Amino acid sequence: MPTRDADQNPHALAGARENRLEVAIGRQVHEYRTKLGMTVADLGRQAGLSAGMLSKIENGVTSPSLATLQALSGALNVPVTAFFRKFEEQRDAAFVKAGQGLSIERRGTRAGHHYHLLGHSIGKSLVVEPYMVTLSEDSDVFPLFQHAGQEFIYIVEGEVTYRHADKLYEMSPGDSLFFDADAPHGPEELRKLPIRLLSVIVYSRSGET
Repeated sequence: MPTRDADQNPHALAGARENRLEVAIGRQVHEYRTKLGMTVADLGRQAGLSAGMLSKIENGVTSPSLATLQALSGALNVPVTAFFRKFEEQRDAAFVKAGQGLSIERRGTRAGHHYHLLGHSIGKSLVVEPYMVTLSEDSDVFPLFQHAGQEFIYIVEGEVTYRHADKLYEMSPGDSLFFDADAPHGPEELRKLPIRLLSVIVYSRSGET
C-alpha cells in the first residue's frame, strides 16, 4: 500500500524539497524583475526565453537549468547566487505543547507570578518573548514592572485591574492591552482568580529586559 506521508517516502520528501527550491527561485526572479519595472515579455526577450517559460519559472512549476539562470542573472544584473537567497535563509519555529512552556524567573516571580516561556527568537536583532503568566491566590499585585521595548497582554482567564503609567484598565477574558514597557505597569488589583494572561514582549537585542 503506498504511503501518503512525505516523511515516510524519501522520494516524495526529495520532490517536496526540490519544489520549494523552484518556488524560491521563481519568487526571486519575479522580485528582481518587478523592481526593475520589466514585464515578463521584456525579461524574456533580454534573457532569450519565451514569456510562457518565464511565467513557469516565476510560478515555481519548472526547474530552470543553470544556463537559464545565467541568462536571467545577466538580464537582471544580479549574481546567479541571488536566486537562492530566500531558499537558504533559515526559518525558525518553536512548538510548545499545552502546559509544557519553560518556567522562567522574572521580576514578578517574587510576587507569585508564574511565567511560562512559549518560544523565543533566535539570532535576530529583534527579540520576541511570548509568556503565559498565571496569577493565583498566592500572587501579589505588582504594578511596577519596567523594561525596554513594548508589550502586549491578552486576558485568557480571570479578571484584573491592570495599571500602565497613570491609567487603570479593567480587564476580563478577551481584553488586550498594547503599551510601551518602559513605563511602570502591572496588575493593580486581582479581581477574579485564577488569572491567566498571554504576555508578548518585544525589544531590541541591544536593550535590557
